[in-house]
Amino acid sequence: EIVKPISPAELFPTLPLVQGKSKPIKILSRLTLIASDPSHCNILRSTSTNIKFYDIFAVFPKNGKLFHVACTTLDVDLVCINVTEKLPFYIKRPSVNVAIDRGIYFELLYVPAIKDSTMRRYTVSNALSLMQICRGKNIVLSSSAERPLQLRGPYDVANLGWLFGLSESNAKAAVSTNCRAVLLHGETRKTASGVVYTKKKPRSPEEDESTPVSKKAKITL
Repeated sequence: EIVKPISPAELFPTLPLVQGKSKPIKILSRLTLIASDPSHCNILRSTSTNIKFYDIFAVFPKNGKLFHVACTTLDVDLVCINVTEKLPFYIKRPSVNVAIDRGIYFELLYVPAIKDSTMRRYTVSNALSLMQICRGKNIVLSSSAERPLQLRGPYDVANLGWLFGLSESNAKAAVSTNCRAVLLHGETRKTASGVVYTKKKPRSPEEDESTPVSKKAKITL
């Protein structure tokens, strides 16, 4: 039975403010399903009244068949890759390609790689197996930290991505734009067909030359 997530108001009396803005930080809820049997997938297909309260759906498949089901049929946002032991199955390209086409992302955890040398070996090995198939696309690097000291800054995490087989651009996306895409993918589940968000367009050198000096200063700030 899926329980209702705890409200942020019950955890924090006052939420911290977003840096540089006056609005409070937004806390999201996540449901992670550890699937070791095909019947476990029926939970996400059920009509539980508490499912709608979660913002992100993730699935942790324990075998190759469930990995294929998660990539091809389940309505999830993240597929978790085991990094604490050797993968008991081979990652197949058709399953990964279908997941990428459906907008599903693959989650890799970095804290096990900095906690233990054995888990570091498994993390790098399993990550490289995934990178050979997905070519660094649709990867999200998460911490799974249990203590604040285990957290690392975004640039440090991006550097760890290079160790996992990510290129520089894909490593940066794994801690920035890909994470944003996961949140938007979860938002579409609550809407009729999709979501729309705005993004600043970078200026070309020609536009910068024609821009008055006063406006240039504002852009720089």
